[in-house]
Amino acid sequence: MARSMWRGAISFGMVAIPVRMYLATEAHSAVAFRQLCPHCQQPIKQLRHCPQDDHVVPFNETLKGYEVAKNQFVLIDESDLDKLPLKTTKTIDIVEFVDRTEVPLGLYVKSAYYLEPEDVGVKPFALLSRALADTNKVAVAKVALRDREHLCLIQVEGNALLCNTLNWPDEIRSTEELNLPANVKISDKEVQMATSLIENLSDTFKPERYTDDYKAAFQQIV
Repeated sequence: MARSMWRGAISFGMVAIPVRMYLATEAHSAVAFRQLCPHCQQPIKQLRHCPQDDHVVPFNETLKGYEVAKNQFVLIDESDLDKLPLKTTKTIDIVEFVDRTEVPLGLYVKSAYYLEPEDVGVKPFALLSRALADTNKVAVAKVALRDREHLCLIQVEGNALLCNTLNWPDEIRSTEELNLPANVKISDKEVQMATSLIENLSDTFKPERYTDDYKAAFQQIV
């Protein structure tokens, strides 16, 4: 397993379970292109250019700024971020437990992470996992990752706990913006044909059967 990306504790009530967090997925399918110079066909560099003084700014000299009005910024450094009153910077703070079926995963789930217990947290980690499995519950929690707080979901995944970051409710767009069909007349025969087609193509989900055809085709030309 790769190096952990976060260390902290799962916290709920008086319980704190020390854990490490790892990315649960890694990108293999993406076909990456580099931007090349048209003359020498070598990679070009993207420079950080200041249009005000017309000069290039080295990366290690750049500052963070939050725009409060047009072209007006408040400077922010790491010490300011460290002072934020968020207990979720070092803890996965469980807010409540809900039934697994209550969360519309298709809309909310963003990223997936595995949680692994530190040596001193093995037993309480196993106890939480067993309790979640026996009650068919998931934990709704908050955690701060990469300079922002995330809503997240903790659920059992084999012997591990899976932490999925979620979209905040105000990040979900309404379907009212879409031009969706309404009151479309459909005959019973058409429904029967569509249902029959679905049943004929139905199977158990086995993701290992699927391959990235675009990537395979692209590799044939390079």
